[in-house]
Amino acid sequence: MLGRLERVVETASHGTAVAKLGFGAGQVVLELGYDDDVDEDVRAQVAETIQGDLEDEDYGDVVDAVLIWWREDDGDLTDALVDALATLEDQGFIVLVTPKVGRSGEVDPSDVAEAADTAGLNAAASINLTSDWSATRLVAPKTTARR
Repeated sequence: MLGRLERVVETASHGTAVAKLGFGAGQVVLELGYDDDVDEDVRAQVAETIQGDLEDEDYGDVVDAVLIWWREDDGDLTDALVDALATLEDQGFIVLVTPKVGRSGEVDPSDVAEAADTAGLNAAASINLTSDWSATRLVAPKTTARR
């Protein structure tokens, strides 16, 4: 019984984390980088929160958010972020999910910061998503010019 209680608490914490990252009802979310190592509970929580399915790379329209599962050997992170930006609606955001330090495929935080900066993005939030994954919410900077 304790295992079930722990599972409920863990799922509830994912829900809180998903909300902190900015996911909400009615959003269209494109998921990139899916592989057998992703956290299925996090995926399910995002789908539950947006009240719909996650779209895959074959989706052909603009989206409200992009969820990217990224590992060290996945290629050029800057290119991936720029490509993801091309699919976003105005005010959209990217959630970059990377393995935590010490996990297989970990991505150095300085590499994330450099790629985000080069792509013209700012980190709006970073959280410990699960015991294996960290997440960073990336957004385009708001302009400060007023007319």
